[in-house]
Amino acid sequence: MRKQLNQYPAQLVLETPLEDTVLIRAAKAGDVAACEELIRRYDVRLLRIVQYLTGNRNDAEPIVQEVFVTVFEELDRFREDSQFWTWLIRITLDQPLMKLPDEQAEEEWFHDHHSLSEAKHLPVNVTDWAPNVEELYRPTELAGILRRALQELSPGLRMIFVLRDIAGLSLEQTAEATGLSLHAVKIRSMKGRLHLRDGLSKWFHQE
Repeated sequence: MRKQLNQYPAQLVLETPLEDTVLIRAAKAGDVAACEELIRRYDVRLLRIVQYLTGNRNDAEPIVQEVFVTVFEELDRFREDSQFWTWLIRITLDQPLMKLPDEQAEEEWFHDHHSLSEAKHLPVNVTDWAPNVEELYRPTELAGILRRALQELSPGLRMIFVLRDIAGLSLEQTAEATGLSLHAVKIRSMKGRLHLRDGLSKWFHQE
């Protein structure tokens, strides 16, 4: 018998946040309410991430809509031992409008592999943006400055910075979501933080 989310007691559904796993299993069984709850839980977070990556909301909104269409078409392929948020981001990065042009991808690959010899010249510790770089700037007009500064980064560096320091993914989760090696993620993360630190250093001093 197909298990539906609306078969749970109404009080449980309304007052107790359900684990993603419960919602995913219900959604796989065809429960529309479970699908809607998963969208409600992640759509704003995902829109913010895509907006940082693309640079504008008009491009971000249709991408996020297409992501959720793909998610529910491929939900049966989701392994429940993985994190849903990481899987959601991986599907987002696979959207056609999110992919780097082939020439750009090859250039990024070249720089990543040459970074093997450059790594020893990078600082061991780069400023930790904890608790969250977005939280630091949200209360002020500097949020707009941060967004503009991000657009000055190369697409590869911007992607890693947004996933690591705004979406809050670990190095391992970022590598899984992007398909890059852990080393490439570390190098891009360091470079992205250094570039942004240089561009925003005057604001950090004021803070």
